[in-house]
Amino acid sequence: MNQWLDDRLHISRLNDKFLRKAFPVHHSFFLGEITLFSLIVLIITGILLALAYEPSNSLVVNSFDPGTATKPNLVPAAYHSALKINAMPFGDMLRRLHHWMANIMVAAAVIHMMRIYFTGAFKKPREINWWIGMLLMIFAALTAVTGYILPYDNYAYNTVKVVYAITASIPWVGDWVAQAAFAGKFPGDGIIPRIYGYHIMLLPGILLALTGAHMLIMIKQKHTQPQYAKRLAYKKIVGVPLITQQTPIMLILALMFTGLVMLFAAFVPVHPVEFFGPPSTTPINNIKPDWYLLWVFGALAIIPSFEFHLFGGLIGAEFVGALVLPGIVMGVMFAVPMFDRTDENQYYAENPTNHPVRLAAGVAFMAMMIVLSVAGYKPELISAGLLTTGNANAILWILTFIVPAVSYFAVIGIVRGIRALREADERDALAHAHADD
Repeated sequence: MNQWLDDRLHISRLNDKFLRKAFPVHHSFFLGEITLFSLIVLIITGILLALAYEPSNSLVVNSFDPGTATKPNLVPAAYHSALKINAMPFGDMLRRLHHWMANIMVAAAVIHMMRIYFTGAFKKPREINWWIGMLLMIFAALTAVTGYILPYDNYAYNTVKVVYAITASIPWVGDWVAQAAFAGKFPGDGIIPRIYGYHIMLLPGILLALTGAHMLIMIKQKHTQPQYAKRLAYKKIVGVPLITQQTPIMLILALMFTGLVMLFAAFVPVHPVEFFGPPSTTPINNIKPDWYLLWVFGALAIIPSFEFHLFGGLIGAEFVGALVLPGIVMGVMFAVPMFDRTDENQYYAENPTNHPVRLAAGVAFMAMMIVLSVAGYKPELISAGLLTTGNANAILWILTFIVPAVSYFAVIGIVRGIRALREADERDALAHAHADD
């Protein structure tokens, strides 16, 4: 049988070329694998949830609270199906697992990108994979946003209302883009089927295509290895073969990771659709996105209100705060490989302290994102008495620039101190060596 298959599929050639490929073993490399495992579990749980979900905002009688014959309790079908999923055996657990896997996937991708940045693994020849990784993070966030709109409770209704308004704020073409993206004016009858199509077909297809391209390029270009590999075999992969050793390690990690997330999901609930109820005109105070988009919400919260007309288009604070500023931030992140002037290929992970400017810039960038995320809690900061309505915006804008600047120079100072200690140790070692001679 093996010979028969090999004659037709050339399995032995596949084994020699790919399945025996060496993979470096280092704990930081598992961040990318955790991101992949999260995506796989999301697809599996999403398929199971889709079997019971009804992608429609047509009104149906709420079977859990039907009302009366003369005045039936009508709710959107999507909301009603979310209630039914919660009532199904293991249904609520599936929703929890799906929700937390989405958050963990984005978190693992962010930490993975941080590891790539601080170790210089974005350098030549891996610039393309950096850009693909950036696209993966952006589309992962978009997939998550469309996901928590699907239950179509009052929280989701208000969320999509905000997203629609941001889309419509684009100058000149905003209304057209918003109606094209959301199947008509908000809240149209086709909004849930349209978002459902994005969530289960378009965006997952993009994620899978980008993931496949990311992995193929990584296999072709190989990993950047830890520094110890340079001493063992220069420009050679120091690791274990894929099929016989790396694959069992990955399977064990995948099972342990999924089990831990399931345990976590069993005790930590997610978005309570019953609490918010079906869509209504009643607004929800201080509505907030998930943590990975909170910095965008913070920028939108502290930008001063303004608007002006330019060539017939209206440019306002909503457009600048929610689209222009995040676009600039994403543009800077995309441009990271362009800041490097190295012509040689990068084979080994760099010590971050050997590149203090890059390290300090990365820490300053993270500090800015944290401050903007904190700004997303401006109403809570005001209600707690930490800020006032009059000074909140000014203080938060000042912190947005001051905290990153302080972080930058603090990192530079710390790295210089580390270098001084390292040089002192080297001088002492050299002095002891001369004394022994």
